[in-house]
Amino acid sequence: MDGADQLHRSTVLDSLPYYDNDLEQYPILREKVEKELAREPKPPQGLHPLVPPPYELFKNNPILAAELARVEAHQPLPPLDTIRYQLPAPTTTPGTDDEWQAALRNAHAQLEHQRIRHTNLALLQSYGANAWRIHNYRLEEAAKQAEKALEELKEKTVELNRERKNTQTGYGAQLTALETRWTELLSNILQVEMANVALDAELSRIHKREAELENM
Repeated sequence: MDGADQLHRSTVLDSLPYYDNDLEQYPILREKVEKELAREPKPPQGLHPLVPPPYELFKNNPILAAELARVEAHQPLPPLDTIRYQLPAPTTTPGTDDEWQAALRNAHAQLEHQRIRHTNLALLQSYGANAWRIHNYRLEEAAKQAEKALEELKEKTVELNRERKNTQTGYGAQLTALETRWTELLSNILQVEMANVALDAELSRIHKREAELENM
């Protein structure tokens, strides 16, 4: 005996939704069920006690937490800070040494920033296309695997539902046959009981007649 047969033998089925159609055959039953459900207490609105509390995202990163709050509030992005890309001169004329030193450091920083941007653009121009193709290839492969897994899951679901339907239909046919046999046996029992009653009445009449004949 394989595992499937053992499972079928050990499983107790108390509901056959593919076979039981009493609610469709007898609409009065559906009305009674709906009335009974209406009398049931309403389920609690809160979460079940076993459900864990909501997880707080980015608890240790206030910048990401603030950005998440902004997105949830549907607020626009703040404007870009363009001051870092400017080269402000000293505010006074002719300017102090400290102001010119600060302006010079800012100019060096801007120059280094532009140099890094130029390097990044050169690298992107040389290797960006291939890197993007590889990235797209990986995404396509991941999408294909996900679609394949989805199709396999759908096939398993359809096969499981088909097996459940066939199993329940078979059990339903057995139940119908047993119910028909039970009705026939019950009818036979009633006929036997009626025959016994009639036989008892006939015996009583015969005994009464026999007693009358003996007294004559």
